[in-house]
Amino acid sequence: MKVRELFIALSSLILINLHLHHCLTLNSSDHAEFSSSNHTIENNSTLVSHRSPKYFPFYTLGRFAQDVCTGTNSLTGTCMLKGQCNDLGGTLTGTTSCSQANTQQASCCILIKTCGGFTQTNNTYFVNVNYPATFPGGSRCNLRVSRMGTDVCQLKISFLDMSLAPPTGDGVCSFDYFTVTGGSSPVPRICGENSGQHVYVDFAGDNPVTITVATSAAFTFNRRWHLHVQQIGCDSTSRAPFGCLQYWTDTTNTISSFNYNSAGSGQLNAIGVQGSRQIANMAYGACVLTQPGMCSITWSLPGTDIFAFTLTGDVGAVVPAVLGTAAVQSQVCTTDFVVIPNAQQAGIVMPSDRFCGLGLAATTSNIRPFVIYSVTDANETPDIGNRGWSLTYVQNMCPV
Repeated sequence: MKVRELFIALSSLILINLHLHHCLTLNSSDHAEFSSSNHTIENNSTLVSHRSPKYFPFYTLGRFAQDVCTGTNSLTGTCMLKGQCNDLGGTLTGTTSCSQANTQQASCCILIKTCGGFTQTNNTYFVNVNYPATFPGGSRCNLRVSRMGTDVCQLKISFLDMSLAPPTGDGVCSFDYFTVTGGSSPVPRICGENSGQHVYVDFAGDNPVTITVATSAAFTFNRRWHLHVQQIGCDSTSRAPFGCLQYWTDTTNTISSFNYNSAGSGQLNAIGVQGSRQIANMAYGACVLTQPGMCSITWSLPGTDIFAFTLTGDVGAVVPAVLGTAAVQSQVCTTDFVVIPNAQQAGIVMPSDRFCGLGLAATTSNIRPFVIYSVTDANETPDIGNRGWSLTYVQNMCPV
């Protein structure tokens, strides 16, 4: 062997030994720093880091940060190596969406968990067994979630697909229900049709949060669910304000109460007539992020849906032409209602911020953060045929 070739070979062996020595002597503080690295999420595709990125030390000689990515299946994941993804029980999909693709090593790892699962990783999906097939019912299905680090404060749970047995005609989620325990902010029992909805829950220190879907074998229903679980950083602009079960960020959107649908309930109530779609015992805030230059928000009925605001009152006893109009609006509300703070209609300050009945005129509020509160009591039996509410909001620019 020539002297030059021998020198190159010896140099390569020395470099490899040095790297192996560095990996084997990585101390416990390095592991702690790796596991608690910054994971603040600004949106579905951006990982914001306020400290130097942390790396996978054992799987490759080429190191790279954990970026949020979109897989070839359009689900959100994390850039990882095959070994790391396999250890977490994930599935690799695609490479080009990872910024480190030039290493030819990083791929988008999608984490999908089902009953009895555990995760400490951002962007985890929680599905029923055999999803998208339906679930027969008769059991409780749990996902336990631990926060990634001390700089994570919230979970956002998005209902990409959520179809559970409906509430009884009296508004009680007694057959199936979704609930969250272990957090420091309350999440009510939710059932029925809720695809497109979401909830936020605050972590209580390092205590894990448990997401539960309970199903009943006594009610035959083609139930299924597909939930997206995101971890939200304490200093993230995506973090929902205190007291907000929901947090919407668009300048305009249409949002609704849980289990809202323009079709009536198929369940009979305690007196044997058509029940209500409203879920009993609800009390939560749906907040809206104030966009730059916006000073107020207006809530109004969407399109031609005459049932879009049916809170208390017997829908079946009202002339259909009157439904959805200000003529059936009330502010003497003690059972089921929404609260719009500092409410104004047509420039006139209203005597109360509570609204119920079978219609709503366009209502504006300038209290920030923008919020609408939804309240139902424990007795939905008198609310024959009610659906709940579905309202379109528009943020209004500040006066010049």
